[in-house]
Amino acid sequence: MSSIPSKAEILDWISAHPTQTSKRDIAKAFGIKGSDRIDLKRVLKELEAEGHLEKRKRSYRDPDRLPPVSVLVVKAPNEDGDLFAQPMEWHGEGEEPRVLVSPRASDPALGKGDRILGRLTLVQGEDHHYEARLIRRIGTNPKRVLGIFREGAEGGRIVPIEKASDLEWMVAPDAVMGAKDGELVEAEQAGPKGRMGLPRARVVERLGDPSAPKSVSLIAIHQHGIPDHFPDKVIAEADQAKPMGLNGREDLRELPLVTIDPADARDHDDACYAHADDDPNNPGGHIIWVAIADVAAYVKPGTALDREARKRGNSSYFPDRVVPMLPDRLSGDLCSLHEGVPRACIAVRMQIDADGNKIGQRFVRGLMRSAASLHYAEVQEAFDGTPNEKCAPFLDDVIKPLYAAYAALVNARKARQPLDLDLPERKIVLDDEGQVASVAFRDRLDAHKLIEEFMVLANVAAAETLIKKRSPQLFRVHEEPAEEKLESLRETAKAAGFALAKGQVLQTRHLNALLNAAAGTDDAEVINITTLRSMQQAYYNPENFGHFGLALRNYAHFTSPIRRYADLIVHRSLISSHGWGDDGLTPDDIERLDDTAQHISDTERRSMVAERDTTDRYLAAYLSERVGSEFEGRISGVARFGIFVKLDETGADGLVPIRTIGREYFNFDAQAGTLMGVDTGIILSIGQRVTVRLAQAAAVTGGLELELLTLEDAVMPKGHGHKPGRGRRSPAGRAPKRKAAKAKIKKDKVKRKVIRKRK
Repeated sequence: MSSIPSKAEILDWISAHPTQTSKRDIAKAFGIKGSDRIDLKRVLKELEAEGHLEKRKRSYRDPDRLPPVSVLVVKAPNEDGDLFAQPMEWHGEGEEPRVLVSPRASDPALGKGDRILGRLTLVQGEDHHYEARLIRRIGTNPKRVLGIFREGAEGGRIVPIEKASDLEWMVAPDAVMGAKDGELVEAEQAGPKGRMGLPRARVVERLGDPSAPKSVSLIAIHQHGIPDHFPDKVIAEADQAKPMGLNGREDLRELPLVTIDPADARDHDDACYAHADDDPNNPGGHIIWVAIADVAAYVKPGTALDREARKRGNSSYFPDRVVPMLPDRLSGDLCSLHEGVPRACIAVRMQIDADGNKIGQRFVRGLMRSAASLHYAEVQEAFDGTPNEKCAPFLDDVIKPLYAAYAALVNARKARQPLDLDLPERKIVLDDEGQVASVAFRDRLDAHKLIEEFMVLANVAAAETLIKKRSPQLFRVHEEPAEEKLESLRETAKAAGFALAKGQVLQTRHLNALLNAAAGTDDAEVINITTLRSMQQAYYNPENFGHFGLALRNYAHFTSPIRRYADLIVHRSLISSHGWGDDGLTPDDIERLDDTAQHISDTERRSMVAERDTTDRYLAAYLSERVGSEFEGRISGVARFGIFVKLDETGADGLVPIRTIGREYFNFDAQAGTLMGVDTGIILSIGQRVTVRLAQAAAVTGGLELELLTLEDAVMPKGHGHKPGRGRRSPAGRAPKRKAAKAKIKKDKVKRKVIRKRK
């Protein structure tokens, strides 16, 4: 027994090494071998029986863990001046962990009794277990302003960048925080109005050059009018929220539900679990559980929280920040399915057959406890045969069954044939200074697709359940493409040597046949881009018009109520239709469904534009140091004033102005999407490979101006157009159009001569 560590030593080890908690890890750490492992197992079972440990499959974890975002009460400073805080939400049975508050220079002063919302980091300290960074002090919600700092005789002033605001803010000398004249700063209101009746502010963050990358997202937020400040009443309601108990809910805490998100995710609003169906009438089938944070329990109709969530419509995501739909107390804490913490949820149990077809479903309002917070890459690596310490305990009983259920859903997807576009997504990686460190394309792992398929299935289940119960809801609608857009796609496909059938009811399988035919060819990207551009934009509507892109008749958004108001409406409808409580859909909600659908469709588009503008500005800033460099790319758009080129390396789009392409006149064919040189007959069209030189990169606007160097295998002569015959050869299908265009030009010239003679 002498070689077996004490219970206290084991608990200290598990607390300090949360990712190394299997019996094998503990035995290795303490050098326990052979028959001594039996004694170790006994001690671990005693700790489990005493409530100090929870066994999760083949690992042990300390239940006394705090959520990464927690409400804390600040204690009086100790003799060294350090501030410690105690958590308000505590589910452990052991000694309450000590939390050291680590203030930043810009944080307001904190004192005994202050309640704060803090972001926690587990540390290995001698006298504390966590360090907390202040998110904000609860009970205070100072107004924030973004503007340009201007130095003055006494302190300075801030000129807001919002177009609609001409009110300046005064900054006292002790509230400048070292800001320099002309810098972009973020400030917050500080006390009553000062001299000349102007409000006072104190600088809380210096953002430097207004055109610098770190400023980009803030400028986009303000330019597009995205609300980024919560009113006091909203914050007060969120701060008063308390964790939900089991009362009236189904207990799902024993289900090993796991969250799978990006590695840098701050909130977790969905969890899943799957296992083989033991129903003898469903051989080879699966049971899939999807649990979603019960936001409706906290955001009730008619409250300030509800009004603000509806106003925002959705969260907005930028490379360096998130503008959430809900305050941190909810989005990052009570409504986030953190590992090992009881959380209210609305869950659906779905039964699928061996071919992935959904044959049954049941919704419950429950209380769950996430078994693990995992990220996509580590889950994929585990399934591929190299599990890390965190995934290893869940590999056989959780991860593999998830993939087995996903394999069945893939069969159903193939039969349904939703639109299968292959368009890589850009990911901008920022360094600690807010500068663009790299631009890469996001990986598309099976782990990503697995979660997507589970969420789609849950969304369908929600829509179908509410239809069956005749309960009002908001559908996610995606209508079929307009005929003129399809005609443009047919022209592009024909020019590339492919065909899109005409004279039949268009289905996604027809578009997929075109995409598959182009796959692996030089024209694959242009066919994918043109197909995407032919699509209608999805929107929300109380009426069900189906989802064309997903090839689904019934579809609603259910899985992300933390960040989408549409999902919250669907949750309320489920609550009302199942009789789960008085926080369901109200008569006012129902009466305003049309207005709500239009409003949140608009806010979604607003966020998309702001996010796209931000990405463009970051890319322009990233490329600004490479002006004069040459890049490979492909023509992604054609307009009367020039061509747009998507660069292979970064995915950035730049403009080649028509004035810079030779000395000839170019005819623009809007229907075919081409520019044709009058003298040379050169045709510029979507999909052509090009080499360009970066001429200008404007970080403030996000604009890139390019110079065309080569078109396919032809070099663009400097200062004049191509020599005849050196441009891209027209495909056979385009030759008649080109001949007709030339004939029209000749006819127009003759007509002008006749008119001049008559005059």
